[in-house]
Amino acid sequence: MKLNDKLHALKNEFEASAPKEALEVMNQATRDLVASDILEHIRKPGQQAPAFTLSDASGELVSSAELLAKGPLVVSFYRGAW
Repeated sequence: MKLNDKLHALKNEFEASAPKEALEVMNQATRDLVASDILEHIRKPGQQAPAFTLSDASGELVSSAELLAKGPLVVSFYRGAW
C-alpha cells in the first residue's frame, strides 16, 4: 500500500471515531490555514534558508552558520510548549 493510501485510510478511520466537536475544530483549522496562503510563503525543496540563530533543545543559542560549517543541517520545529 502506498503512503498516500495509508494516510487516507488513517484519516478515514480517525474521522469515523473522533468526536464531532474535535473534527469541527480540526476542519476549521485546516480551512484557516488554506485561507492564509501559507503555502505561498514556505521554502520550497532545495531553497536555501536565511541565516538564523535559535535556541537548541538545551536552551543554548546556536547559529546556522556554525552548524553548516560542520556539515549538512536539518532543522526541526516543535509546536507549543511540549
